[in-house]
Amino acid sequence: MQAHETMNTWKLVPLSQRRKPVLCKWIFKVKDKSDGKIERFKARLVAKGYSQQPGTDFTETFSPVVRLNNLCSLLAYAVQNNLLIHQMDIVTAFLHGHLQEEVYMEQPPGYVKEGQKHLVCHLQRSLYGLKQSPRCWNDTFCDYMKELGFMPLKSDCCIFKKENLLVFVALYVRR
Repeated sequence: MQAHETMNTWKLVPLSQRRKPVLCKWIFKVKDKSDGKIERFKARLVAKGYSQQPGTDFTETFSPVVRLNNLCSLLAYAVQNNLLIHQMDIVTAFLHGHLQEEVYMEQPPGYVKEGQKHLVCHLQRSLYGLKQSPRCWNDTFCDYMKELGFMPLKSDCCIFKKENLLVFVALYVRR
């Protein structure tokens, strides 16, 4: 919930008569260390994307990912030329994507505001589970890379190259 508050994921508003809120649920996981001991407990708020209405809650859902053969070629080139390879994961990646559509969601179970039970969450950011979330994240990432001077390759729009530098960034969005 702290990540949602920090990112201003939603605003509480009254629901329009002609709209139906998307449902949501909590997903709980236990992260184990390699020795089998508990490292930490994780919770993720997930929208129930199956309750979204096509044409109302979302239009486009396609999100490109780097082609596997292109990623293998990049890795082979880096190994052959003894180049540095760095992999990273973006924490709460989908929360960085800005929604273009007007999506309303029920208040998260266990976090319904006292005296405001009649209000729903007007989503400002994409959430895990929404049909358009991978696309929102991809659009946000691509815009940011272009601001940094990276351009997508013509052969693969998920591999970015900065002119006059031997730096490649490959993007993969896992659903």
